[in-house]
Amino acid sequence: MFRPSWSAATIVVAVTASVALVETATAVQAQTKLGADAAAACSALAGMAVPAAAIGIPSGAARIENATLSPGAPLAVADKGPTPAARITPATPDHCRLTGAIDPIDPIAPPIKFQINLPVDWNGRAVQYGGGGFNGTVITGLGLVPAARFDKPSPLAQGFVSFGTDSGHGVTPAIQAFALNDEAFANFAHASYKKVRDVMATVVQRAYGRAPDKVYYFGSSEGGREGMTMAQRYPTDYDGIFARVPVINWTGLIHASARGGTATMGDAWLDAPQVKVVADAVLAACDSGDGAADGIVSDPVSCRAKFDVTKLSCTAGQVATQCLSPAQVKAVQTLHAPYKFSFALANGMTEYPGWGVSGEATAAFGPTGGWRAWWLGTTAPATPPTPSNGIVWFFGNGALRYVFARDANFEVAKYKPEDFADRVKAVSALMDSTNPDLSGFKARGGKLIMLEHMADYAQSPYAGINYYESVVQKFGKSDADSFIRLFIAPGVDHVGSGAPANVDMLATLVDWVEKGKAPADLELAEQSLEPPFAVLRARPLCEWPAWPHYKAGDVAQAASFECRK
Repeated sequence: MFRPSWSAATIVVAVTASVALVETATAVQAQTKLGADAAAACSALAGMAVPAAAIGIPSGAARIENATLSPGAPLAVADKGPTPAARITPATPDHCRLTGAIDPIDPIAPPIKFQINLPVDWNGRAVQYGGGGFNGTVITGLGLVPAARFDKPSPLAQGFVSFGTDSGHGVTPAIQAFALNDEAFANFAHASYKKVRDVMATVVQRAYGRAPDKVYYFGSSEGGREGMTMAQRYPTDYDGIFARVPVINWTGLIHASARGGTATMGDAWLDAPQVKVVADAVLAACDSGDGAADGIVSDPVSCRAKFDVTKLSCTAGQVATQCLSPAQVKAVQTLHAPYKFSFALANGMTEYPGWGVSGEATAAFGPTGGWRAWWLGTTAPATPPTPSNGIVWFFGNGALRYVFARDANFEVAKYKPEDFADRVKAVSALMDSTNPDLSGFKARGGKLIMLEHMADYAQSPYAGINYYESVVQKFGKSDADSFIRLFIAPGVDHVGSGAPANVDMLATLVDWVEKGKAPADLELAEQSLEPPFAVLRARPLCEWPAWPHYKAGDVAQAASFECRK
């Protein structure tokens, strides 16, 4: 969701530049070469035009602007990064790197930019990478997929075609300003991912002489929403989708995020000592509930009922760093409470679930995380937001102005959704991936895996849980199990920090799609950020509504736990 800029020296790890292809599952067809002369085959794609008729929804034409045969490169690890996975640049094989653009229909709308990576040795599959936040930067498709183990090769290194897009706009000082253009906003909502997918299929057909056998989508946060949207809007285009911490109820999240920032203005803001007070109290109430006091609340759902923030109210003689003021208590209660609309959004949604408990003091990236990174920031919220404010306030405040009020100078303090009801409903119909009717995706044979991080304060994991339950209610558990699974990762922050969070979901999804092997006996690993990426501790990855419970043995080993409902 959040991808701040950073610069750091990289530590280049000495590995061979020629990357061996690693087989994820039995190949759908025999490997296909990118021509007898890869360099010539790649350069021949420069200037290639893809007519609008080849794209399955209204669109301008596309073109390949650059085609370069990129030699294999070794693994590199940076000493800093916005997320744990972002520090790792996986090794790449020789591949043809294509960049291009799709023209808009509206002449004042920006083009959709994209990148497609064609491996010299292709396994017949393609994987689309989702974006993050409000997008605006071309997703290269060269990195690790969401939740990936650090010691596994990238999809490209395994022989997949990989690709991504900027979703149809660039980054500007006011990053939500693109939403003032209807086509640009529709591209962000859903259209750009479909358009780029169709361009990819046409390019692959020309490059290898056949279309992809299987197409996958991997996304996290906003990218997770994109994946869910593809299953709902374009069910015949994808064989397998992995959505980690998806921003499912986007409209609700934006409103709840803005409310959360407003709730902490002035004396209601919590600084680091107060955050620690809350985090310590949550651990005291719930850490040992799974049988092991290890700093991870394995059952945060039950913990919501056990934890009472009013018990942290200041009493006579306490200093401010040891307790919460009445205004701070109210702010925490606001965070935990659902945001209710007075009218229905798309698919009958009338509220956004409140956030849960655990992970309040997680160090997600750098010195701060949990509440400090997402909700509170390092200074009280300002209008307009400053870089030191919480990320969700920055996102929520800007979206209310540019997406809903459509006025850069609108005073957010005066915002009421009722005053913009028609616009709120229209945005919800575009952005929210809350439709439980996945009949088309199921009929196509598609498989969908969701993963929620239970200490996530960028978006509420309970929104994803609610969506999954709505699908089960519609199809029945047995039918739902045939095509959708929800897993939960206790103690994990939005970006994968705080507890074991890494799993080879690419292999898992391919096995389910192509071998009929449903996900089972999966483990989450917390890994060192130095090669060979040793596993520091592990947990079983439990399918909702089960949670890890301690049996016996070393608490750093997954085998010491079992999933129980």
